[in-house]
Amino acid sequence: MKKILNISVVSMLLAASLASCDMDAPNKSSLEGDVVGYTYKLAETAVMGIHQSFGETNSYRGRFLPYYGLNTDVEMINVPSASKTPDGGKNDLTAYNATPNNTQMNTENNAYAKFYEGVERANKAIADIREYGDPENRPEMAQLLGEAMTLRAILYLDLIKGWGDVPYRFEPLTSATIYQERTDRDVIYKRLLDDLKEAEDLVYWPNANDITRSTERVNKAFVKALRARVALYAAGYSYRSDKTVRRSNDPELSVATLYPIVRDECLSVINQGCNTLGTFEENFRLLCQDDVTAGKESLWEIPFSDGRGRVLYTFGVEHSHADQYTAQNKGGVNGPLPNLYYDYDVEDVRRDITCVPYQWSNSNDAVQELRTVKEWCFGKLRYEWMNRRVTSTNDDGVNFQYMRLADVYLMAAEAINELEGPSAAAQYMRPILERALPVAKVAALMAQYTASKEAFFNGIVEQRAFEFAGEMLRKADLIRWNLIDEKMAEAKTRMQQLRNREGAYADLPEYLYTKTIGENIIIYGLNHGDTDDQGKALEAEGYERSKSKWLGEEKITDDLIDGLYVNTPSTHAYWPIWQTFVDKSNGTLNNSWLGF
Repeated sequence: MKKILNISVVSMLLAASLASCDMDAPNKSSLEGDVVGYTYKLAETAVMGIHQSFGETNSYRGRFLPYYGLNTDVEMINVPSASKTPDGGKNDLTAYNATPNNTQMNTENNAYAKFYEGVERANKAIADIREYGDPENRPEMAQLLGEAMTLRAILYLDLIKGWGDVPYRFEPLTSATIYQERTDRDVIYKRLLDDLKEAEDLVYWPNANDITRSTERVNKAFVKALRARVALYAAGYSYRSDKTVRRSNDPELSVATLYPIVRDECLSVINQGCNTLGTFEENFRLLCQDDVTAGKESLWEIPFSDGRGRVLYTFGVEHSHADQYTAQNKGGVNGPLPNLYYDYDVEDVRRDITCVPYQWSNSNDAVQELRTVKEWCFGKLRYEWMNRRVTSTNDDGVNFQYMRLADVYLMAAEAINELEGPSAAAQYMRPILERALPVAKVAALMAQYTASKEAFFNGIVEQRAFEFAGEMLRKADLIRWNLIDEKMAEAKTRMQQLRNREGAYADLPEYLYTKTIGENIIIYGLNHGDTDDQGKALEAEGYERSKSKWLGEEKITDDLIDGLYVNTPSTHAYWPIWQTFVDKSNGTLNNSWLGF
């Protein structure tokens, strides 16, 4: 039976934990002068148990990945609806309206519980490896120790992202530590920064040993990049328990202290050269093809077996039928905002990969067919890019890419701009632009961005949107920049302008014109400057006008726009700890700072 961590009343888990100390590891007397009794296999099995907590039904797989990170100024659940909030479920989770009784989350086996299950497994593995594994003299044990510490750091970083201040648990549970209050996130951030500093000295660079040949296992490049991400978050803004939005008051977590860490860790990864940027499309094709070879753009992925994980199910292009590409009729659960496609430069290669206006039809031999403007698909992940069939009705087995090298470049650029100015930072933004845009447009953007420190920061904000849309990084970025309220309000304005064909969208036609060649749809009317007159002329070449207007109030409704958020995002960005855990916490947990 799998253990389920109830973070408040955990008598059974505590008993199991205490018992497992005797079952899993030899006692000290049997190991005096020798650590052979604690084998690598025992230690690796314990670390793999941490991975299991990532893939449980209601952990990352079915609760955290589908909902955390939505809605933003580039991403949304398909489709938001003000009339469905409060609904106690999915819309509330994404519309900054979650309550402690949320029907999707208020269960004992949801993501919050599973993350702490993983933390407890990591704590146990770390304690055993330190005591019995002799990591100081056994490099293979040091690798596992660093891996366990890193997995724990991932879980804690995502706990903070989801719930703000959370209980601090960095030792195996005892009877004295069952009930714990929330701990200020600054305390946890500092522990994570220290842990990751230790871990990066324990693990190998990508491809330096058999373990780090796979992106499913922790390597030094990823640990350094993760430490940089933690430092950025810790130095940033967030809603605090004193009901203010602010940076940390701790000088150890100031921008002046932490941004040099971001710079140095990112440059270490870049200069080591163990990972390389390929083309933008290649990274996602490799992900869909289960290519976990280390050394490419991917730094680390949450691993899912073939019959586990709902990554394409949630973020892929929709297939309406079990067709020639998949035995699974899903995808399209989440997508880009209707305006995002039009906000890219027309020659930006990221546009057509990120934003897809079609789905696959409801037939065995499916073809691409037009969706509506309010429900675009993300296109970075596609069943049709897989080289195997799915083996489950709702799990596709594709990994979730947690970190890629492009993020390291843009984190470096952001930190260096703050510390040294745009001229020094430019070389780390340039590679991201060069693979996305023609040379002349790269030069023009770089001239614009390097005009001042503020201009470069604005460029970072813009390019991180275009680069990472659909990868669930944007919400945390907007929070740490203290831009979430501004950008979310701007998103509503942009959607209103798009439906009315005003402002930046005034040069778009009302209709789209399509033609199907083989299984592929050809679309006219999506580019700025396209006209209905030209579309009508294409009808002579076999194009058909869409049955109804592509844009207009009946397509992008007030209900959709208002459903993007129903409360102030900056003060409602965190989920409450679910009521089931509060009720069983012996009075130690509450959500009063969130108004519950």
